[in-house]
Amino acid sequence: MQFGKLYLIPTVLYEDAIETIPPYILDAVKDCSVFFVEQEKTARRFLKKMWKEMVIDDYQWFAIHKAEAEVKKQFIQLLQEGKNIGIISEAGCPGIADPGQILVEAAQNIGVTVKPLVGPSSILLALMASGMNGQCFQFNGYLPIDTTERKKKIRDLENDSLKRNCTQIFIETPYRNNSMINDLLQCCKPETKLCIAVDITAAVESIKTKTIRQWKQEQTDIHKKLAIFLLQA
Repeated sequence: MQFGKLYLIPTVLYEDAIETIPPYILDAVKDCSVFFVEQEKTARRFLKKMWKEMVIDDYQWFAIHKAEAEVKKQFIQLLQEGKNIGIISEAGCPGIADPGQILVEAAQNIGVTVKPLVGPSSILLALMASGMNGQCFQFNGYLPIDTTERKKKIRDLENDSLKRNCTQIFIETPYRNNSMINDLLQCCKPETKLCIAVDITAAVESIKTKTIRQWKQEQTDIHKKLAIFLLQA
């Protein structure tokens, strides 16, 4: 049986930043006949921006939807039929703080060739620009919503960072960004470093690293903006 290949196709972090997608991604797109995507509408728009001549309806489209059993079954069946599949998430790289991992796992389990492709990742870009430790770092996803639990988690991350000289990376829902900043300023020690990376790859991109003491001296408002936070004690 000749399996199809699986391409992990990165997409933009900011809709108009199509230049952040390497040209070779288009070769992979042209080699696919099926796409499993987080949101079909935005995935179609992204591919059309990159390849204006693409006839969208010539391809099969499936929504990942956290890879329920039926989607996973269709995915495996298409690979077994020899179809090349592309996975596209909403921003950045599939499987890295975005859906896709479960489908990639299924592909690995049946021996399919998985091709990860280079593209923008907010986690890596923020770490690169932060000036923090890139030898030891940990991505923690979303912190708890409950304020008491979130403050405890922040203290735990700061203590772990100090113990292991590790950069702690985490994200928040945009409308809770300012609450996150307030909790960080309240909980962390004055000399702990905090990087706030906002709207990465956009024209208004801002990536700043300062101590907690320095952040306290200015008013920071990133309500409803796409942000990622990095902490090093």
